[in-house]
Parts: sequence; structure tokens; C-alpha cells
Amino acid sequence: LREVKSEGFSDEMIAAVINEKEGLSLTENDIYNAREKMSVQLEYNEVDTCAAEFKALTPYLYSTTNITKLPQKTTSTGSVTDEKKVLVIGGGPNRIGQGIEFDYCCVHAAFALEDMGVKSIMYNCNPETVSTDYDTSDILYFEPIDFEHVRNVIDIEKPDGVIVHFGGQTPLKLAKKLTAIGANISGTTAKVIDLAEDRELFSAFINDLGLKQPENGTVIAKDEAISVASRIGYPVLVRPSFVLGGRGMKTVYSDDELRQYMDEAVSVSHDAPVLIDKFLDNAIELDVDAICDGTDVYIGSVMQHIEEAGIHSGDSACSLPPVSISTELQEEVKEQTAKIALGLGVVGLMNIQYAIHKGEIYLIEVNPRASRTVPFVSKATGVPLAKVATRVMIQGGLKEALKFYDTFNVVNFDKKIMEPNLKSHVAVKEAVFPFNKLPGSDLILGPEMKSTGEVMGISDNFGMSFAKSQFASKNNIPLEGKLFISLTEGDKAQAGEVGKMFTDLGFEIVATLGTHTALEAAGVASTKVLKISEGRPNIDDMIRNEEIAIAINTSDNAGSKTDARTIRQSVLSNNIAYFTTIAAARATALAIKELKAIGGELEPKALQDYLA
Repeated sequence: LREVKSEGFSDEMIAAVINEKEGLSLTENDIYNAREKMSVQLEYNEVDTCAAEFKALTPYLYSTTNITKLPQKTTSTGSVTDEKKVLVIGGGPNRIGQGIEFDYCCVHAAFALEDMGVKSIMYNCNPETVSTDYDTSDILYFEPIDFEHVRNVIDIEKPDGVIVHFGGQTPLKLAKKLTAIGANISGTTAKVIDLAEDRELFSAFINDLGLKQPENGTVIAKDEAISVASRIGYPVLVRPSFVLGGRGMKTVYSDDELRQYMDEAVSVSHDAPVLIDKFLDNAIELDVDAICDGTDVYIGSVMQHIEEAGIHSGDSACSLPPVSISTELQEEVKEQTAKIALGLGVVGLMNIQYAIHKGEIYLIEVNPRASRTVPFVSKATGVPLAKVATRVMIQGGLKEALKFYDTFNVVNFDKKIMEPNLKSHVAVKEAVFPFNKLPGSDLILGPEMKSTGEVMGISDNFGMSFAKSQFASKNNIPLEGKLFISLTEGDKAQAGEVGKMFTDLGFEIVATLGTHTALEAAGVASTKVLKISEGRPNIDDMIRNEEIAIAINTSDNAGSKTDARTIRQSVLSNNIAYFTTIAAARATALAIKELKAIGGELEPKALQDYLA
């Protein structure tokens, strides 16, 4: 057993191999118990972060299983102390869907623990994050984020609490197993996490609260999927359960598409059920970050997505506060958020996504953990949500935690549902995409996340904030020139409105035949340009000749798919400002209007000046 472990086999893998060879039904736990009896345990070696120049103050530990002892290695069995200790589990490697935003939360958790006089144990396996810096936590374990390795650290350190809510979906999925071995999950319990993740249980919970959600169903077979989709009506949004970043998520328009998806989805979801939701066309999506202590609720923000529902929340730009949602609807969203938080029994951070469709509020998703918008909201409002949530999870008392961290005195404690008193500023979050580093990737946005980071623009109005966010994300907005527009059939009804916004700003419009016809019908002047497949000179030639300043291209239907993709690739390689949704095009026009009003020169202003 020691030899197999030294080769890097996990307990789960060993059990699977034995079961296959011997016809047994051993579990990961059986192998763990056998190792305990035989004293085949991991040793922890310490990395000398000071290269022997002086004594390292922070234990930086990694595990190993050796058949023979290596005399030169410094081994450690963890820190023996009577101090209160809390283990913070990070998000692991950065990838699309789970990035540095979660590491921000883990780092702030470590800082908050220090503020409380609690010893912080950071557990992560990403050397390119701040959480794994030697001076972030009191103890650092550089280990894979799986049940076996986390369990070993818990056995050694015996922490008073374990925080799984700040590293995204990866550590959150360990909550149930860790609870089963007696680990104390700080904050929201594994039972609540399971309720929020289980579609059928959660739907029943939402119905009991009298709240609305899109028609939905949970399926594991093709026939079930077709039946549910027929009942709900196409288009539907399908996705595997228990994933982050919208992996495997797709908008499906027919039975054939759904059958094809079901053939591919099982491997993505690891045999977990597939979730099917009615797709709400042209809905406005809202994101809400909140903190609850079981009694009180603090609404950190209500953010409006600039792109319509159907674009992944991580890829959509968003505005704080909302720019086109009535105060009455916003207040109703806050009330619903408080109902859900208190009803579930959330202790700590939670994120809820809503869709506003024909004046009605629909609940899209509830995540009983920190979301990727926490850093943005914290910067925009001046309230460090992750620190407040950590204090709530360890000590309780939301009001006391808010008072401790309310540096700018922005929290309104008088309201039943507490929230920040925002000054007159508007903050816009924009996603950053890796398209220039991934040759061949498509710029079109959808329900599966593609971005790898985010930036913030802040000013006294939405247009200028959006402009700043575009500059920060390297999508520079020109103030004059030719604008290329090519829209899907569904978007052509809005061609006139969008076209007029740009012609009023002095732009010349060139458009493909269908969009040109729609613009002409709306009384907006434009020049017809050939698609790539229609001959030359075409739009690709104009882009390559640097004749186009901005490209708005939403086309992605079957007939124009190849053309549209080629155009987007050409736009990317020529560094032209591009937008793939009507909503982003409108926001761009507002941004250009604001930039022209100040002559294109941006005035620097400190973040503190907006908050103080």
C-alpha cells in the first residue's frame, strides 16, 4: 500500500482498481482506514521560502509519501497550538469559469481571520495567486483540492472551522464529505448547499416562498429531456448540474439539438442530472450579492447585466446601480433576496441571479457562496464583502461585522434590509477575454463562459463608466469613422434605433444586405457591403484595409455562420473595437457621446473620492 501511495495513486483510485480486479465494493473510506491501521500516511515537507538566508516564519507545506526517508528534508506534522484555527480552501488552478476573483475572497478571508485573532490556514494549489504568498496566511498547505488531501490536513491541524465558500464550486463540492467526517463547516452548512444545488428540492422551496422561476425540469435520459422540453416549449437552456462557468451550457432550439446535447452532456456532468430551463427571450438579468447571518440581511449590490439573459453572467458587462430597472422592481428583488437567504438559512455570502421578463421577476439561480462579482462590488461600494462574511461565519453578528469594516460610512443600518448608500457614481464591470491568445476561438457570447478576468470603470454616469471599462479591457472605442453592422434576423427590428444613435454621433454605416435593408426601412443611411461569400471587395477587405473603426456583429445563424466567424476573427486580428450584442452597441453609443462631450480626455479621480 505504501508503494502504491508513493506512486501517486489516490485512495479513490486504489479502491476502484481493487474493485475491478477482485470484484469487491471498497470505498475511498475503506482505503483510508486501512492506511491508518498500517500507518501509511502522508508526510508534510516544508518549503524554505527564505532560501536558508534567515528563518522562514510561515510554514509552507506540501505532502509526500516516501518508502524510504530522505534525511535532507525538513518534515512537519502540522502546527500544534491551542489557538483558534480556521482552514480556508482556495479555488485551485485558474481556468475559464473559475479565476482570480475567488482568490481575492480567500485572501480577504485570511486577513479577516487575522483581524479576529484567529490563526489562518490557507489550502490551495496555485503558485500564481496571492493566497499562496508566504505572508498572506499563518500556515499554507500547497495541496490538490480533493477530499483525501483536505481530510489529511484536517486530521493534522484539527481546525475549529473550515471555509469552503470562497473558492468557487471546487471546494463547495467537498462540503458534504467533510461534514460526514466531522469537520466543522463554518457558515452555510452542507445541508443548505445541497438544497440550493438540488433542482427539485430547490424548486419546491421557491414555490413554498411564492416566488417565480422559469419552467424547468431535471432529466437523466434523452426521452425525458424531449418530454420536458416539449412541455416547457423551445427554446430551452440546458446544462449539467454542479458545474461552474456555464460549462456544457447551451441554448437549444429543437429536438435534434437536444438529442445531440444529451449524448455529449453526461461526460461533462459526471452522471449528475441535466437541468432544463425555459429560455426567457429578451429578458434583463440582475445579479445580487448578499450576506446573511440567519437573522439580518445585507444587500451588497443589485447589478444589471448589459447583455440580455442568455449570456453567461461572467461574460456580461454589468452596471452598479442598475440603469434601466425601476426602483420598485429593485426593492422587490431585495425583498425576494432576503426571503431566500433567511429561508435557506444562509450564514455568509450568497449570490442570486434574476431575470426581468415582461415586468415580472424570475429567479434564475442561487449560489450559497461567494461569486466572481464580490471584488467588483467591494471596490464599487467600499464595503469588503468577503471580510464581512468571514467575520459573520466565525463570530456571527452581521451588523457588528459591517460596522467594523464600514470605512466610508456607506452602510444604511436604518433599513430593515441593510444596503450601502451609494453616492452619485456608477460602476461598470466588463469581462476580459483571452481571444488574442487562443487562435481560432469565436468572439460570439453565449451561456458558456469564455472570459478569464474582469475590469471596472467608474465615473459619475453610465456612459463614461462603460467607456472606461472598454479602455481597461483593451477594447478601445474610436470617436469617429465607419461603423460596420451585421445583425441576426431577431435583432434587425432594432437596427434603426441603434443605427440612428451612431449616425447622430457622426459615424458612417456600412452593412450587409439584410441589415442594410432594415436600416433603409427605418430611415437610416448606410452603404451596402458584400459578405465574404458574396465576392470582392467585401467586408473582410475593408477590415484588413483599416477602413472600419467599430464592428457590431451579432449574426450567428446557420446560413451566415462561416462568414460571421471569419469577420470576427478578422476584427480581432486587426484590433478593431467589436461588440456582439445589441445591448453592448447601445452602451457604446452612450460612451462615445460622453467621450465627445469632454473632448476624449479622461480626468483621473481616486476611488476614495467617489466613496468618501
